[in-house]
Parts: sequence; C-alpha cells; structure tokens
Amino acid sequence: MNDLFRRFAHKTSELAGTPWAFLTAMIIIVVWAASGPVFGFSDTWQLVINTGTTIVTFLMVFLIQNTQNRDAKAIHLKLDELIRALEGARTDMVDLEDLSDEELMQLQEQFKRLRERENGLSGSSTLESAQAEEPAG
Repeated sequence: MNDLFRRFAHKTSELAGTPWAFLTAMIIIVVWAASGPVFGFSDTWQLVINTGTTIVTFLMVFLIQNTQNRDAKAIHLKLDELIRALEGARTDMVDLEDLSDEELMQLQEQFKRLRERENGLSGSSTLESAQAEEPAG
C-alpha cells in the first residue's frame, strides 16, 4: 500500500506541475465560465466548480505533503552524509531535525554569536568558543 501510494503521489505531483496541467485547469475554468449564461448562473452551476475545486484541493494537500515529506527525508540524508564525509565537521549536527524547538533556538544563538564574532573580531572563532560564552543554565 505504501509503495503504491508513493508511486501514485510521485507521478501525480510530476503531472500537476506541468504546463499541460495548468492549461487543462484554465480550459476547465473558461468552459465553466462560458457555460454560465446557458445555466443562468444558477447555484448548481456554481456548485459544480466549487465542489470540483474543493475535492481536488483536498486530495492535493495529502499528495503534496507526501512528496514534501519524502523530499525532506532525502535532503536530510544527503546532508547527513556530507557532514559525516567532511573532515573536521561536527557530526552532532546530524539529525538536528530531532531536536526540540528550545534546543534548536540555543544552537541558533550559538551560531549567531559565532557570526557576530567573525564579523566583528579577529581571532579564534569556533562554535566551541561560542558555546563557552553561553550563560550557565
């Protein structure tokens, strides 16, 4: 089931992003708008486009989310591999997505201090020295 959905979501997202999909949507809207006078701009006429677009939007949310989740996982794995492959890189930077919001904010503050030091002072500018400046807590 998972593989079937993955393949369906991947193919659908590829098709939905093509100029042909956009052109098809535009044609549907033009035909719908042009048919308005024929149907007297009735509530049913409006309901047709509203229902159709609502259903498509609802389903696309799940397909797009699936595609984004897979892409994010793939990017994280690629970045993790690059971090592991670089000599001197901090391997504790791998799997940052598992940190809490508070831990991410602390790390962001460390890097902010490191950037400020690099922009303002010459000398030792390492993340370890930025960590050492953290208030005890």
